[in-house]
Amino acid sequence: MTTALLSTADELHARVRHGRRAVVMTMGALHEGHATLIRAAREIAGPDGEVVVTVFVNPLQFGAGEDLDRYPRTLDADLALAGRAGADAVFAPSVQEVYPGGEPQVRITAGPMGGRLEGATRPGHFDGVLTVVAKLLHLARPDVALYGQKDAQQLALIRRMVRDLNFGVEIVGVPTVREEDGLALSSRNRYLAPEERATALTLSRALFAGRDRHAAQEALRARALEVPSTQARAEALSAIGESRAAADAHAVATAAPGGPAAVRAAARQALDEAARFDPPLDLDYLALVDPADFTEIADDHTGEAVLAIAARVGSTRLIDNIPLTFGSPGAAL
Repeated sequence: MTTALLSTADELHARVRHGRRAVVMTMGALHEGHATLIRAAREIAGPDGEVVVTVFVNPLQFGAGEDLDRYPRTLDADLALAGRAGADAVFAPSVQEVYPGGEPQVRITAGPMGGRLEGATRPGHFDGVLTVVAKLLHLARPDVALYGQKDAQQLALIRRMVRDLNFGVEIVGVPTVREEDGLALSSRNRYLAPEERATALTLSRALFAGRDRHAAQEALRARALEVPSTQARAEALSAIGESRAAADAHAVATAAPGGPAAVRAAARQALDEAARFDPPLDLDYLALVDPADFTEIADDHTGEAVLAIAARVGSTRLIDNIPLTFGSPGAAL
C-alpha cells in the first residue's frame, strides 16, 4: 500500500471517503508506540475506511527554554513507519498551514485541570495542545481520533474538550507501549545517553512498585472478605488449616498504611532508592489522581485512578503513568 504524503488541508479534503476516517495525531519522530496507535486505528477504520496520521510539531505547546528547536524531525522515516503500520495518508502541514495568520489570537483554554501536574510545571502547555488538537480535528474531519494513554492528562483534557464543545468525534485511548526493560516509549528517549537511560528507568520502577503494592493490597482485601463471619464457619475452616491464613490476610489488608497511601509510599520508596544514581533523577511530581479532574484522590477513594510521574534526567524531561482501580463501592472493609 502506498501511503500518500499531504501538506495542505485541501489535499486531505479532496480525498474520496468511503468508510470511517481514523486519525492518529503525532509530532513525528515515530516509534513503535505510534505504530501501535496506527494499527489500532486501522482495525477501527476497517478495510473500507481510512487512517490518517498527522505529523506536526506544534510551537504553541512549547514553553521558553523547552526543546522546540531540537525536537526530532524525521518525516521520511515517519512516512515509512506509518505505511508499514497501515496508514493511508500522512498529513504533515507547515506552521503556516495550521496557523495562517500567525499565532492564533483565539485559543482553547484548558481550564482548572490544565493547571495541574503537567500544567503547573509547564504553564500554558495544555492551552497550546488543545488549540492544535481542535485545529487538526477541524482540518482532518475524522470520525475517530486515537491518542496514547502515556499522555494521560492530555487524553483526559481532549476527551473533556470534545465532550464540552460538542466536537462529534469519538476519542479512543490506547495503552502505553514500553521497552522490554519497562521504559515507556517516547520520541524524547533518543536524547538519553546510556547512563541517563539507566536513571530514567526509575520512573517505571516507581510506578510498578506502586502498582505491585496496590495489587497485593487488593488481593488481600478480596481474601479478607472471604474470612468467615460465623463461629461455625471459622471452626470448619480451622480443621483444614485455613483460619490462620484468613486472619493474616485480614490483618495485612487492614493495616496502615493502606490503599492510596500505601501506593504512594511504595512508589516514593523506589524513588528514594534511586537517589544514589549518577546522573540523578530530578523529580517534578509523583501523584495519584482521579482521571476525571487530575486532583489527588482521598485515602477512601474507590474506582479509577492514575499514578503519574514526571522527572528530568539531564536535559530530558520524561513522563509516565499507570491506571489503577481501587476496590468498589460497598467493598470497603
